[in-house]
Amino acid sequence: MFQTYQLAIPSWDLSLRLVWQDGQLARLAFEPLTADKGNATSWLPSPGESPGDGTPDTLREKLERYFAGGTTDFRDVPVKLDWATPFQREVYEVCRAIPWGERLTYGELARLVGRPRAARAVGNAMKANRVPIVIPCHRVVPAGGGLGGFSAPGGVRLKERLLRLESGEPTQRPATATGRPSLRL
Repeated sequence: MFQTYQLAIPSWDLSLRLVWQDGQLARLAFEPLTADKGNATSWLPSPGESPGDGTPDTLREKLERYFAGGTTDFRDVPVKLDWATPFQREVYEVCRAIPWGERLTYGELARLVGRPRAARAVGNAMKANRVPIVIPCHRVVPAGGGLGGFSAPGGVRLKERLLRLESGEPTQRPATATGRPSLRL
């Protein structure tokens, strides 16, 4: 059975949709925060579903702390990876161990899983990641500099904001004439 939760992050103009299955996080999707979602957070299982074991509430607290700039460790969040290949599972396990504020290159991650020539395959695993932030694929970057890609809405700009957040740098521009912060980088 699936349980779906919605978490609004107004300061980022984002909403996070989380899907739980069999007591594990199966999906974390970034969505733009739209007028119909407002600042409301729907943190109850979808209609007809029973509440979980508290793990979704723990994740909610961690996500709120994360987006407020607090050092957060998601390694204890159970993740459903039955769809991933054995190689992807190895990559995700090592990726989950990348500490807050640090980065690895695709090549370094490939070496850590014992496949030093598989940097491109690591990149493809990052692209296939269904639970960003919990599996912090944003912390994996190209060796030649730059940020690489990020498949969530907002793409590389969102990846840059996440990395700035973790390094303690400002993640928003000063307020615009409307008084709302500008989210462009």
